[in-house]
Amino acid sequence: MKYRRLGKTGLKVSIVGVGTWQFGGEWGHDYNAAEVAAILDKAKETGINLIDTAECYGDHLSESLIGHYLKGQKRDEWVVATKFGHKFAGNFERDLKWSASEVLKQLDDSLKALQTDYVDIYQFHSGADELFDNEELWAALNKQVEAGKIRHLGTSIGSNDNLHQTDASSKINSQVIQVVYNRLDRKPEERVFPSCERQDLGVLARVPLASGYLSGKYKPGAEFAENDTRHRHNKDATFRKLQQVEDIARNEVPQGTNMAQWALAWCLKHPAVTAVIPGCKNPQQVESNAAAAELVSDNHPQAWK
Repeated sequence: MKYRRLGKTGLKVSIVGVGTWQFGGEWGHDYNAAEVAAILDKAKETGINLIDTAECYGDHLSESLIGHYLKGQKRDEWVVATKFGHKFAGNFERDLKWSASEVLKQLDDSLKALQTDYVDIYQFHSGADELFDNEELWAALNKQVEAGKIRHLGTSIGSNDNLHQTDASSKINSQVIQVVYNRLDRKPEERVFPSCERQDLGVLARVPLASGYLSGKYKPGAEFAENDTRHRHNKDATFRKLQQVEDIARNEVPQGTNMAQWALAWCLKHPAVTAVIPGCKNPQQVESNAAAAELVSDNHPQAWK
């Protein structure tokens, strides 16, 4: 595994993390504690130390499963990122909760679920600009930073071109940007990444495998179960993306190279990107994801020295 400095946070994070939306039950499988423990044990074995979750992946369900695991771990060996703003109201349904008082309750509920006294990165979760521009909210959160419940604030931007929220990071003490970035979606390269580099922000690239389309497992016309969030994707758009994936596999992926590993390494080569946070359904996928580090050079602006 390789490690990088997460921007101005100074945190040492593995360049490959574990995304945990799937633990909330919206990716075609309901997880139990043993399955989650097996996934996180494998992550630890491969050198991964970064876990990304959210309060709305289930009703704090993903956090609870992670917390059950962390209870038996050395807390300082893990970097745990979670989010706020969306309350789970059923599969694929959310109630928006953005007031300072509502978010502080979410924070306490997340800490309880995670069975920890602090969260390493607490992220504004894909909210509109008018919700983001709330001085009371950020003042309340920065007080929690001072109190030690939050180590660092972050922003998970909903649009991969949200320059407003990215540019405002230094003003509100947000030190990390999470954004959709993958070989099929390069929009952040135009405006978001240059802003991140100017401010020395850590960047977490989410959906680095384009919802699994870049795994190489799916062909044009693939269909997904109703309890898999991908069944809601536009079918024509999915068909076109999978056609593009076939072209990429033929023309860009070196022969004999695992496509998913190549796709993760492709993201990690950008000088703004600190880490990728792919989802994983089992320990084998964790191990495969971690192996992408072997395709990544140590020559990166945030490489851990």
